[in-house]
Order: sequence, then C-alpha cells, then structure tokens
Amino acid sequence: MKFNIALLAGDGIGPEVIEQAVKVSDAVAAKFGHEITWKPALTGAAAIDAVGEPYPDETHDICIASDAVLFGAIGHPRFDNDPSAKVRPEQGLLKMRKKLGLFANVRPTFTFPSLLDKSPLKKERIEGTDLVFLRELTGGIYFGEKGRRDGGETAFDNCVYTRVEVQRLAKKGFELAMTRSKKLCCVDKANVMETSRLWRETVQAMEKEYPEVVVSYEFVDAVAMRLVQWPNSYDVLITENLFGDILTDEASVISGSMGLMPSASMGTDIALFEPIHGSYPQATGLNIANPMATVLSAAMMFETAFNLHEEGKAIRDAVNKALAEGIVTEDLADGGKAYGTKEVGDWLAANI
Repeated sequence: MKFNIALLAGDGIGPEVIEQAVKVSDAVAAKFGHEITWKPALTGAAAIDAVGEPYPDETHDICIASDAVLFGAIGHPRFDNDPSAKVRPEQGLLKMRKKLGLFANVRPTFTFPSLLDKSPLKKERIEGTDLVFLRELTGGIYFGEKGRRDGGETAFDNCVYTRVEVQRLAKKGFELAMTRSKKLCCVDKANVMETSRLWRETVQAMEKEYPEVVVSYEFVDAVAMRLVQWPNSYDVLITENLFGDILTDEASVISGSMGLMPSASMGTDIALFEPIHGSYPQATGLNIANPMATVLSAAMMFETAFNLHEEGKAIRDAVNKALAEGIVTEDLADGGKAYGTKEVGDWLAANI
C-alpha cells in the first residue's frame, strides 16, 4: 500500500522525536511492503518565525491532501513568558483542530509490565490498567467567547456546547466501548454546570441505541480522585474539552512517564497522531527526549488510520522489548545506562 503522510514536527523536541517515528515507520513499511511519502509542513513557533502564522494555509492544504497527519509538539518559552503576545504557537494547534474537524481526542492509558515500578503509584493499584479517554476537542471553554472588561480588571471565558457536539463525541465513545469491555463513563460536573447537564441528558438519551454498554455518570472531581486510586476500574471515558485536558495529563503518570503515551485526534475525514507530551524546550537538541510516545503514536496511525494491525503490533512489540532490555532514555534509566533519542530510534527500527 502507498500512503501520503503529513509530517508536522513543530517545536522544541518535536523534530527529534518525529525523526525517530519516521525511522520506525519506514522500517515497518519496508518489512510489510508499503510505501510512505512524507510531506513535511510548518506549524507552531517554527511557522510563526517563518511566515508569521502558527498554522499556515500551506500546512492545512498539505494535511487535507494526506492520508494521515503525524505531529510532534507545539510551544516555545518566549511566547509563554510574554502575556502580551498577539500570536502564539498554541493558537495554531487550536486552529488546526478546528479546520481539520478533529473533534475527538483519543488518549489511551496503559501500563508496561517492565515499568510497573517506575510509576509514582503503587504497583498493585495500576497493574492491568488499560483505559481510554475520549476528550471533545473543538468546543467548550477553549473555543468560547473570552475577554476582559472593567478596564482589564475582570476576565471571562465562556463554555458553550451544542447537543450535536456532544452526540458525535459520545457516539465514538459508545462505538469504542462496544469493541472493548462495554463500559462507558461520562465525566461531567452536572451538579453545577449547565453544559454538563446537557452532556448528561444527551448521553442518557443515547443509551438505548447501545443496550449492551453499561454507562456510568461521574463528576470530574470524583474521577480525578479515583483515577489514581483504582484506575483499572475504568475502561472508556468521555468528557468535555477542559476536563479531558486535565484528566488525561493526570492519567499519563500511571504509566511512569509522559514520554510513553500516544494519542490520536479524530475527525470525519482525517486523523492526526501525536505524543501527549509538550515541546519540552529544556531538552531541545540534547538528544535526551523519550521518543516512545511518538513511536507508539505511529503504531496507532497504522492501526487506526490504515487498519494495519500487524504493522502496529510490530512497533508495539519493539517498544516493549526495548523497555524490557533497558534501551531507554534518561527519564526511564533510573541510574542505569541511558540511551540517546536517536539511539533508541535506531534500535527500534533495527529490531523491526
């Protein structure tokens, strides 16, 4: 098979980890007889520096003409430290999600047998954890009206959802639950927020369409607590944009490192695959960033976008073997030998 894949390396460690995912993907393509054409494009601070826009039209055109998008990270300290900046890298991420219609962020959380002791949580609490968050990605408070009044002394951010936005995200959640343990948890704050009450009543109305799925409804603060107490009690969780942003970062520590978890952002026409971590500017150019999350995002791409499960498994097997044999970057070395970002990528590709 032949694939055109948009390659958005982005900022910070993005280009370094993307380079390793390309190596591994090319190794898989060679092994299974596929051909990948990579289509590099600018985004984030790199795009601002080049053309003054964090998600240029040219980048968008490349994305919509591709079979999938593999994305690194966005963000740069010079923008973080300047509250008055009119153009920011993160604006490119929001614009990209909106223009590509990427309304569902799929973020799995699972454990690796060889790394159970690396987690800050007790082994007996996390062993067997295998859950998936579906976070609504193009609505809610991040996209609502925002501003200042009273001479700048008062700020506001409005959270707005339509029933259709909730339905399309919930539909993906129900469908995913049907392929797994048939358990779905709707995370909201319906005791306080009107948008959450819309979420809850919409999902309740959809239950009859999926009679085999057992649905629970939990407040976001309760989920935040239970996620670190009994994470393996959850399977598929659906939630709005802000809650999902916070909870998925919390869940990432279960595995032992944010450098291990992949994600996908799905729409109706195209999907984007990215690691859950940020641009980690402090590590830029030092060859110390963990590329595993980006490599596993490539595995998700093969499985989800192209329905090539053997190819995805080949990547996962290589990653598990590397972790078991200690072929890891400094965040996981725990005092032992630490390999560089490039060396880990080379090992994975050679193993495949």
